[in-house]
Amino acid sequence: MTTYVTITPDAEEYLAQLLEKQNVEGMAVRVFITQPGTKYAETCLAYCRPEEVHANDLLQDMEKLKVYVEGMSVPYLEESIIDFAKDRMGGQLTIKAPNAKMPKVTADSPVEERISYLLYTEINPGLASHGGEVSLVELTEDGIAVLKFGGGCQGCSAVDMTLKDGVEASLIAKIPEVKGVRDVTDHTKDDNAYFK
Repeated sequence: MTTYVTITPDAEEYLAQLLEKQNVEGMAVRVFITQPGTKYAETCLAYCRPEEVHANDLLQDMEKLKVYVEGMSVPYLEESIIDFAKDRMGGQLTIKAPNAKMPKVTADSPVEERISYLLYTEINPGLASHGGEVSLVELTEDGIAVLKFGGGCQGCSAVDMTLKDGVEASLIAKIPEVKGVRDVTDHTKDDNAYFK
């Protein structure tokens, strides 16, 4: 059996009982992520009737239940765990998907994914203290990472320093394909700027 999502024995038992109560022949569970790879990503678990299985879903056939995993969500579900913690009130199902907002990347991942991962995991946490963020728009053929700032960085008077000393230095040091950066943000809009 291929495992796309780790489902603990307690969670498998709990989900199997829920499916049984539905009284639908062949009822399964479907796991998917809405808006994967964004800060709005959410991991979802839903009932899945046989006719609701999508063509790109992958089957994780378990002892007590069938789990369909949306194909597009698989990279974002790496290291995910569905667990059920029993308590006096019955219990609680939890889903942890640490890579939902950004899939785990390796040295073999496309350069754009490696840039986005670095921005998301290392650069944006620092910018968040000023209410800012930066994202990749594109990587040009000559290795220039075209970036767009948002939140407190948009219109901020210190954005050039942040761009050159922080973002560009980090990207060039960690991703050899990046030769430089270019900012395409409209900084005339400075309503939310951290420094005006």
